[in-house]
Order: sequence, then C-alpha cells, then structure tokens
Amino acid sequence: MPAGATTLIERLARGLLVLDGATGTELERRGVPTPAPLWSAAALVTAPRVVEAIHRDYVDAGADIVVANTFRTNPRTLHNAGRFEDGPALNRLAVELVRRAAGDRPVRVAASVGAVEDSYHPERVPEEAVLLDEHRQMVAWLEDAAPDLIWIETIGTVREARAAAQAATQRGLSFAASFVTQENGDLLGGEPLEATVAALEPLSPLALGLNCIPPRGLTAILPRLRRLTDRPLAAYAHIANPTPLRGWSYAQNITPAEYADYARQWLDLGASIVGGCCGTTPMHIRAVRDAIA
Repeated sequence: MPAGATTLIERLARGLLVLDGATGTELERRGVPTPAPLWSAAALVTAPRVVEAIHRDYVDAGADIVVANTFRTNPRTLHNAGRFEDGPALNRLAVELVRRAAGDRPVRVAASVGAVEDSYHPERVPEEAVLLDEHRQMVAWLEDAAPDLIWIETIGTVREARAAAQAATQRGLSFAASFVTQENGDLLGGEPLEATVAALEPLSPLALGLNCIPPRGLTAILPRLRRLTDRPLAAYAHIANPTPLRGWSYAQNITPAEYADYARQWLDLGASIVGGCCGTTPMHIRAVRDAIA
C-alpha cells in the first residue's frame, strides 16, 4: 500500500478529514472556459496556473485531501478530444499541480477517476469488459503520476464502480469510491445502493461515499450507506445548480455557513470525510473546516 494511503488510514483513525471542493465549477467561476469534451481537463492545457491556484486555495482553506484535476483525463475523453497521446503527461501534470499547491503541508493527493462517459447518463455506460479496459488504461496513467490514492467518484452503475475498483486493485493502488444516486437512494442507473457496496467490499476500499447530489438529499441517504458498511464514509454535495439534477426533483443553492451545518449533520450520521462537489468554493471548505475544528 502506498505510504500516502497508509498515512490517510492512520489519520482517519485519529479523527475527521476535510476533502476539498469543486474544481470544474470553480474554474468557470474564475473565468476559465471548460468546453466539451474535456470540460475541467481543458484547463490543464489552457490555464494550469489557475488550476494550481484553486488547489492552493483549498489547501489554505484547510483541506486534508485534495483531488487532482483528472476527472476528465480518461482515455475516452482524450480520444474524443484528439489528445489521447497526451494522457500520461496530462495526468502527471494534474497530480503535480496539487503537490506544488500543497508545498510542505501534510495534504494527501487523490487522483479523480470518473465515469468513462457521462456521470449523469448511466444509459451510456458501456459493458463491463470495455469499462475494465478503459479504467485499466486510466489507472496505469495515474500510477505513473503517483498520487497517494485513487478517488473513484460520481459513479452511477454497479458495473462501472466494480470495473474502476478492480483496475485500481489490480495495480495495487488504494482507492476510495463515491456514488451518485437518485432521490430515492438507488444509484442513478437504478440499481440499489446495497448492490454497489456488496460489489466493492471484497476489494477493500479505503472509504465509500456519496457525492454530486443536493445536501438535503445526501443527508437523507447517508444513513442507508452507513448501515451497509463499516468503512469510513465520505460526503460531499452538489450545490448552486440552476435546475434539478437528473433523478432529483429539486436543487439547492446554499451559503458556506449553511453548507457547514450540513457537514456537521453528515459527521453525526457517521461520515469521517466531508468536503464539497460541484458549486462549492474554497469559502465553503473553510466553513466546513471551521465547523469541525
């Protein structure tokens, strides 16, 4: 197990950890275009200094874990953008930008692994054999980049969660996994949360979590996840969306102080890693850090 992952486990045993907040929406908030198909990954080419500045602001806000900007540096996205050959270099750069931002501070660097297609379109998820091939390529690139752990996130089907986790474990890399659900608590693809946890438990995830859903919904669903596993839980919500997300009947736009109140509730419900997803800013993460200090 990588030293960074071992340290993360030790820190979790001692107490709570703060995850960083959004990168993609924060790039947009700072005026950096995030066009399809690269979305946030485009900034690795056009504005790497802004990416580094965002990471530094999250470190300054008190984040213990910072997730590298690799959510859309996967093989399929880069192929669609005509930049497949840049995969190794872009993933190395994304991880390096976090390390530069952290300096000598004890921050764990996680490498994001998202859906190979679109997190909010589970009907586009390919068959598991294809998923495993593509996630293996992604994890090989990330292994070369040397993050402390793999952060599988915003996953809406069991087969993609399993394929990404298998790709990480086959390389001997530690991973956490977080899921995006419908309002009823089932995965966005319609499968029960229970099936996903059962598929990943034998692969020994460092943590399991929920992300990219409204804070109120996350609060309602988190107890269900807590009943399914003894693993550390991560909770980080999506805010400031102008319309309800797919699978949801409402959206939430809340202040940093209100977000910190939700984070306290998630801790009370058993989470030990709290942070922010789309729409959150360094101000939200600072409020979370202050709330649990």
